[in-house]
Amino acid sequence: MNTLLITGYSSFDLGIFDEKDIKITIIKKAVKKTLEYYLDNGLKWLIFTGALGFEYWTLQVAKELQADYDFQIATLFDFETHGENWNEANQAKLAEFKNVDFVKYAYPAYENPGQFRQYNEFLLENSEGAYLFYDEENETKLRFLIDKMRKTEEYELDFLNFERLQEIAEEMNE
Repeated sequence: MNTLLITGYSSFDLGIFDEKDIKITIIKKAVKKTLEYYLDNGLKWLIFTGALGFEYWTLQVAKELQADYDFQIATLFDFETHGENWNEANQAKLAEFKNVDFVKYAYPAYENPGQFRQYNEFLLENSEGAYLFYDEENETKLRFLIDKMRKTEEYELDFLNFERLQEIAEEMNE
């Protein structure tokens, strides 16, 4: 696989509002193991959408891994207005999504709901698979994108779930 889309729960979805929360450390440890596996097997691009939470923490890990691996990072935002009303702390995180190898905006601004469908199709056309932090039992609006991914022929899905995070937490406590 050459191109992997990264998406998953937001920090709000997970109830994580402090960047020092131990859950973030556990998530990052899981992410690092997974990304190293993909990079060891020839991954060339990671694609982000600029969402806070799982994507942001994965972006931080990916930037660290660029010191040891040869791969590129892209952020494909839905709108140029993405995050413009975020607070100062989140604006700093948004700036990190913009400080990558490739940045593109699908649309200047929101005009109609059809843009989201077209944006999701664009993401799928420009990636071969996705690494997602998502659990079917804790649905969010991501389910629409995941349903589309499942219907896309030869599109690979790799899920991080709460069970895997529990295993990592237990390993850390041993």
